[in-house]
Amino acid sequence: MPGILYIVPTPIGNLADITIRSINTLKTVDYILCEDTRQSLILLKEYNITKPLKSYHKFNEHKICSTIINDLKKGNNIALISDAGTPGISDAAFLLIKQCIENNIKIESLPGPTSIIPALLLSGFPTEPFIFFGFLPPKKRKKIINSLKELSYTSIIFESPHKLIKTLSELQQVLKPERKICICKELTKVHECVIRSTIKNITDEINKIKIKGEFVIVIAPNDF
Repeated sequence: MPGILYIVPTPIGNLADITIRSINTLKTVDYILCEDTRQSLILLKEYNITKPLKSYHKFNEHKICSTIINDLKKGNNIALISDAGTPGISDAAFLLIKQCIENNIKIESLPGPTSIIPALLLSGFPTEPFIFFGFLPPKKRKKIINSLKELSYTSIIFESPHKLIKTLSELQQVLKPERKICICKELTKVHECVIRSTIKNITDEINKIKIKGEFVIVIAPNDF
């Protein structure tokens, strides 16, 4: 019988946010696929998980995916984790999941941590419906930002520290000055920071915090 691919979410900051089911799964699989083995070891050591680790990320997924599929066909149970959050949400996973489906290999996606829902709730903006863009792809960046102008949904964007100011500047150029946005940083961590303001005032607020780590930008609907 083929093995099972387990999609296992990991904490986005606070190590206590992992589920009991996730811990038990990681302890029973044959090996664990992870983005950065050094980062993953911090979590695994916390819960006395000593399974073999193999590197799996967007830069090597095409090269090793067939090997993983063969291991699953041989009956190995494999867990896929990311450095933080749910694999496949702005992290490598799509290709492996797609190939598992094509090869009739069972996949179990465990529920768990993600920064999307906490940021959405902390914003105070309408939650139904909302749209998630992830990190803006360079070729579609301008088009997506322009689409926000008339969008009547709450929108969520991921952004890296070195592009944050650029993205805020681009949003200011397109959106109305009174459009409300919320920026979340280090969610679930000791120095969690949530800034709620209008697009006109948010840049001044951003200058008061250290621009480090990934950010979640939540943009209110145009009619909110």
